[in-house]
Amino acid sequence: MERRKWCANSLLAVLMLTTACQPLHEGDLLFHVVAQDNHITAVTPGMIDHVAIYAGGDSVIEAIPHQGVVTTPLHHLLTREEGYYVLGRLEKANHKQSLTNACQYLGLPYDSLYLPTDEAIYCSELVQLSFVDSDGHRLLNPVPMSFHDSTGNITDYWQQFYAARGMDVPEGQPGTNPSELYNRKAVVHLRKGKAIKSR
Repeated sequence: MERRKWCANSLLAVLMLTTACQPLHEGDLLFHVVAQDNHITAVTPGMIDHVAIYAGGDSVIEAIPHQGVVTTPLHHLLTREEGYYVLGRLEKANHKQSLTNACQYLGLPYDSLYLPTDEAIYCSELVQLSFVDSDGHRLLNPVPMSFHDSTGNITDYWQQFYAARGMDVPEGQPGTNPSELYNRKAVVHLRKGKAIKSR
């Protein structure tokens, strides 16, 4: 337990020091880069499969399977899975209001169907819905959802996933994904800000 705590503290220190001595700011986005391809990265560009919002101190707000929209200790986020995190920042955001918006979704279930409703929320949808500018306008609009691979074919995983639920794959429906968010022009990349993770 003590060694795990030391590792988590070391990872947090690395994350903060490698952003050119810039500390994390409330409202910064932490994007998880996976160690291995998965069903999300197979249908989205890059190797990013999750995004969380830094809420200050040792806390992030995120939407995760089986728990929904929750607050999570930052040190737990950094050691939860293999891979590493890269940082992004929406510099035009009203971060205080955006965090307040994100908190309003706490307790909602996770949207494992990735549908364009506010009754359940997935990770990048939480970011898209929460972040606003100083006038209260949302900074991130939805884009057409993609469940197809580089050949243009919807993968077997997603075909079977939705078929088991009696649904068509919501290809092209409005939504977001973590990698797509990371690559938006509105997101400033803090390229050196990453922490190699270990379990």
